[in-house]
Amino acid sequence: MNKTGLVANYMIALLVILAVNFILPRLMPGDPLQAIYGDEAVLAMTPQLQEELIRRFALDRSPFEQLVSYLGSLCRGDLGYSYFYNAPVAGVILGFLPWTMLLTGLALVLSTLLGLFLGIESGYRRGRLLDKVLLGGNMLLSGLPDFFVGILLLLFFGVFLSLAPLAGAVEPYAGHSGLALALDVLRHLALPLAALVIARMTGAYLLTRNTMVATLGSAYILTARAKGCTDSSIRYRHAGRNSLLPVITAAGMQFANLVTGTLFIEIVFSYPGIGSLLYKSLLTRDYPLLEGILLLVALSVLLVNFLVDLLYTKIDPRVNYAH
Repeated sequence: MNKTGLVANYMIALLVILAVNFILPRLMPGDPLQAIYGDEAVLAMTPQLQEELIRRFALDRSPFEQLVSYLGSLCRGDLGYSYFYNAPVAGVILGFLPWTMLLTGLALVLSTLLGLFLGIESGYRRGRLLDKVLLGGNMLLSGLPDFFVGILLLLFFGVFLSLAPLAGAVEPYAGHSGLALALDVLRHLALPLAALVIARMTGAYLLTRNTMVATLGSAYILTARAKGCTDSSIRYRHAGRNSLLPVITAAGMQFANLVTGTLFIEIVFSYPGIGSLLYKSLLTRDYPLLEGILLLVALSVLLVNFLVDLLYTKIDPRVNYAH
């Protein structure tokens, strides 16, 4: 598929996401304002605030005019108004988003690189002691959900050994700055990041190992050995490079699962990211905030998949020729 077709597919997916986000509250029975904000919140609103919200969402206009108003609001970054935080939804999300981006980004990079490295070493040493230990350990870890790994790490390192903080992203009221602040952030990040990396690297490891085992029997590997290439060259430059494509594809496809896992991990560690914000919006029935978070997560997954598709063709030009 060429780039035009690829972009068209993602544009269609984006329109579907926006349409679902627009239509779903309006398909609920009863008043749209009650569907968006909930019965309790509407009862607590003053008539002036209800009129303001009806005007803001264009609920007194035709469906087409409402759609135009909705898309116009999105283009201006207006995701609605959070009545729990008494602030615009976009501003509330932006306050929590950097922590989630830090945690998710590091977890994606580290779990992929670690799984790739261990998979190459394990596949190259197939049947030896190191391969058996790594394979058994990763098979065991692959059955554990990330939030369960997070709870185990929290109990062991946080409660019993007291080596890591139990909650938060920084020490409250510590007044750190510069290097001390960076070290404090890393200390609070260590356990949630470790939980995500341990739970997520198994997929990259197993995929890389299987690809290595299949690749090492190929004719071009035998040719490289006959030409006198070193073990490290065969392992990483010849066989390991071919393991990149399935791992990158899997990393893109698993990004949605990683985001979901991050949301649960943030709740376990009381980490002030989008997961904690989503949990709080559910408890307080802050539907505009909930819709804004879900829209942001859906768009993030779509964007990462699009970037993976572009990266895929850069790494292996044969993909373009195949289409």
